[in-house]
Amino acid sequence: MNDREELANELRNLTFSAGQLKLDLHDLAEDLPMDWERIPEVAQRTHAAYARIAELRELIAAVPE
Repeated sequence: MNDREELANELRNLTFSAGQLKLDLHDLAEDLPMDWERIPEVAQRTHAAYARIAELRELIAAVPE
């Protein structure tokens, strides 16, 4: 497997995980005021996942085919 394929695999896996985090954040918002204490932690994990997705997309674009 080459670098591009490895990055693409990581991107696919992370995209799935980030989608679940997005749903978790949405569920927290819908259930307010219950579990409001978890918002910063879930938001940080969601933010980090989407930041890594953006980074991976840039890295994939920079790797020659």
